[in-house]
Amino acid sequence: MASNRLRRIAKELADIQSDVDSKILAEAADGGSDLSHLHASFPGPPDTPYEGGTFVVDIKIPQEYPFRPPQMSFKTKLWHPNVSSQTGAICLDTLGTAWSPVLTIKSALLSLQSLLSTPEPKDPQDAEVASMLMKNPEQFQRVAREWAIKHANAPKSTNWENTIAQQPTKSKPKSQKILSREEELRQQMLRYQGYNKDLIDRFVNMGFDIDRVVEAFNYVNIDRNNGEDYELEEAYMGDITARLLGEP
Repeated sequence: MASNRLRRIAKELADIQSDVDSKILAEAADGGSDLSHLHASFPGPPDTPYEGGTFVVDIKIPQEYPFRPPQMSFKTKLWHPNVSSQTGAICLDTLGTAWSPVLTIKSALLSLQSLLSTPEPKDPQDAEVASMLMKNPEQFQRVAREWAIKHANAPKSTNWENTIAQQPTKSKPKSQKILSREEELRQQMLRYQGYNKDLIDRFVNMGFDIDRVVEAFNYVNIDRNNGEDYELEEAYMGDITARLLGEP
């Protein structure tokens, strides 16, 4: 059983190494052969305060893996409502109740990267950060950026910062902005093809593209349930994730 676990971990690490486009790295924490303790890293997502930074994650693989999720925490300090600014502890369903044996170390890391783009202040790990995000989002962005520069070696100037700097000087009429936003939302909903947005977004938040998730739902023949949200059976969750990961 232990050998099966180690073979799976080794295969997952090889898959990560071969996927150069993701820019995700993972290896044994001691640089040796102990695959029960890993260090991984990924770049901060673009168009966020974390852009350009490198975020290191400590990973401990339980004996029961993959039937229990890996234990992950950030080694890199960051300012985010779902990550403890003191300990690096993470609040993410994928690493808890939403874990499935068909998920992988890579998919969990992609979920963490996605979490940096979509913070959830109403389900916080760090109440102070969540309060700042909800009450003063501009201050949150500024502090998050300062921490990314200080702790994650992010550059002082990025596309994100240039965009933020230009926002106060934009002169587009307010009504045009609203219409543009409404059209954007309408087009986005069309991409869900009748499925409930929250249902699809559970997989999107794992790091998968909306169109790929919808295609997987169609492939597995998931019921649209008149656009209402509902809990998928575990077998369907596994089939969808396997399709997303390209597994037979």
